[in-house]
Amino acid sequence: MKYLLDTHVLLWYLFEEERLSDQVANLLQDSESKIYISAVTFWEISVKQSIGKLQLKSITPAQLPELCLSFGFTNIPLSTAEASSYYQLKTTHHKDPFDRMLIWQAVCNDFTFISNDGNMEPYNSDGLKLLW
Repeated sequence: MKYLLDTHVLLWYLFEEERLSDQVANLLQDSESKIYISAVTFWEISVKQSIGKLQLKSITPAQLPELCLSFGFTNIPLSTAEASSYYQLKTTHHKDPFDRMLIWQAVCNDFTFISNDGNMEPYNSDGLKLLW
């Protein structure tokens, strides 16, 4: 199965692993799991760092892609097809544009989206597969 991590899940894995559910922690440690990190996540972290909403511990946002690769994760770009078809995401429950784009990317690529965000469930009707 293919999994896309929500931004907070990546940050928890890196800095606050105790916040992960047992199921997610085990999945992230399993070498058989295919874990994907979106460029949208790196962008969100970089934006939040630049405006003071996030302070990473002992690492810069620019170092995160290589760190993710070292864990065996796969970094993926946001494709032009995903960006240009984003309007097709029907549910408007969540207002955060980063989260909405991650949701759409998960739907487009048939990823299971790993998130602890309670605002994600309404997107099941758009085809989102959710795990926590």
